[in-house]
Amino acid sequence: MTIALPPTPVFGTPVDQPPHLEVLDFLTRRRSSSAVTLAEPGPGPDEIAALIQLAARVPDHGKLSPWRFIILDSEGKAAFAAKLEALALGRGDPRAAAKLAKLKLPPVGIAVVSRAVAHEIPLWEQELSAGAVCTTLLYAAQALGYGANWITDWYAYDAQAKALLGLAEHERVAGFIFMGTPKDPPMERERPDSVALTTLWRP
Repeated sequence: MTIALPPTPVFGTPVDQPPHLEVLDFLTRRRSSSAVTLAEPGPGPDEIAALIQLAARVPDHGKLSPWRFIILDSEGKAAFAAKLEALALGRGDPRAAAKLAKLKLPPVGIAVVSRAVAHEIPLWEQELSAGAVCTTLLYAAQALGYGANWITDWYAYDAQAKALLGLAEHERVAGFIFMGTPKDPPMERERPDSVALTTLWRP
């Protein structure tokens, strides 16, 4: 599918931000789909490019872009999964190999790589920005009508797995965002009590 985003605002011009109540409706209903339920069709190349363009608009203190994207299309993802499976089985770890179903089954994935740089902007803030990229990418995919899930598993942290993905020593996987069409609508899960988690500060 070809997706046409609204024109990107021109640098230095005012950005009109009218209310979008439909966004509140979306957030009220937002629910991740289990990765193992995601099937074809998934986002095509034009849609993936648009999703990444949207995700790159997250808050980014210092304008450092302390993240990058690795697209795992069906061919690339299958090859990556095969190498991970060989790695796990070579270690005698069938449990780790079994966990690859979440990577194998969805049609497409995008790895969000945190690449924090030495800067006066604290490392924590740069990593938070990478997390915001994951969230925005997840939401944008769902707003486009796909199911999506933010996954981290052993292959997000394992040194050899990260090397297979092409990460530099200082880079970390903030998350794999897997996308596709859910076989069934996801069921609502229990949500936290936001009132109990909120306090009003007073001096």
